[in-house]
Amino acid sequence: MTAAAAMIGVGTAAATPAGPGVSGTILSQTTVGGVDYILREITIPPGQSTGWHFHDGTLYGFVAKGTLSHFDSACQSDGVYRASSTLTEPSGDNHVHIGRNLGTVPVVLDVLYVLPHGAPLSEDAPNPGCDFQ
Repeated sequence: MTAAAAMIGVGTAAATPAGPGVSGTILSQTTVGGVDYILREITIPPGQSTGWHFHDGTLYGFVAKGTLSHFDSACQSDGVYRASSTLTEPSGDNHVHIGRNLGTVPVVLDVLYVLPHGAPLSEDAPNPGCDFQ
């Protein structure tokens, strides 16, 4: 995620939350051997973003609709994912990123979170110094 991109997490005072209208719905959830597997659909309206964040586990995303622009903490694009594309977001606070919808139609993502049991879907992070949110 990127995927994507998830909007629930533990924030900090300088955290950058998801933009207006960004939503997520859990479609399925199970725990096996101390690992949570959560399937979620995320919608990002045109002009909005996930906010800067990272994950405590790996995410696997599928772009069902629209185009997701993904940026790393060096403010560089690390991928543009169009409909039918897949992406992987590695875990850890050294992988802070943001997903942005720079297009004119909503981005719809199907995301599988593979997280340590009880971990939040994402952890908010401050903007690393980029001139965009």
